[in-house]
Amino acid sequence: MTLIFAHRGSAGTHPENTMESFVAAEKSGADGIELDVHLSKDGEIVVIHDETVDRTTNGKGFINCLTLNELKELNASGKFKTFQSFIRVPRIPTLREVFEWMRGNDLQCNIELKNTKIMYPLLEEKVIQLIRDYQYENRIIISSFNHYSLVQCYRIAPEIETAPLYSDGLYMPWIYARAIHSKSMHPNYRAAPDAIIQEAMNEGIAVRPYTVNKEIDMERLLLIGCSAIITDFPEKAVKLRKKIGK
Repeated sequence: MTLIFAHRGSAGTHPENTMESFVAAEKSGADGIELDVHLSKDGEIVVIHDETVDRTTNGKGFINCLTLNELKELNASGKFKTFQSFIRVPRIPTLREVFEWMRGNDLQCNIELKNTKIMYPLLEEKVIQLIRDYQYENRIIISSFNHYSLVQCYRIAPEIETAPLYSDGLYMPWIYARAIHSKSMHPNYRAAPDAIIQEAMNEGIAVRPYTVNKEIDMERLLLIGCSAIITDFPEKAVKLRKKIGK
């Protein structure tokens, strides 16, 4: 069965990378969530996509120049203006907060290390230590566009699955994935034709394309039995999966 991973939570309907978005993903019937992590000025693992807070919050500045307390003061409702009037204002969560919430469900979690533009010292070590603290080794996939970082994760924790992210076509990407000790790969859906996906899965490499938001693309990937899809609209994907299953 093709699994459904909610991209930054249910990012198509809720403020991305917030607890509100992750809760909505769980309620939609998604099998997992995808999120992004950076380090704050005081070394805390925070869940947010960009290197700055400008796009998704009412603040400005680089994440690594702001303390956790300063980040927690920001409204993370982003483009969803209706959420700004809620009693509980959406905030930037820490990875620890997400892990605490995960105690109450069985969702998988794809953690993307956002260390291509800013090389956060010890980001890999901090994330892996937290995974081990919560004994989530079998529930986590670590992905990144920084493939050196994935090799570092493997060296520290070979038991945790890693997946290279890439946006352009690769020749025999399953061989590359194995070369960096990854058990899966996360291509842009445009760089993942059916033949490549099927051959990779035949070679034992799971394929989870991102970000699959159009129903026509969801249907194509569901029909070929793709390992998983990563989407902003998990509810739509889950409904389509049920429809096709029937």
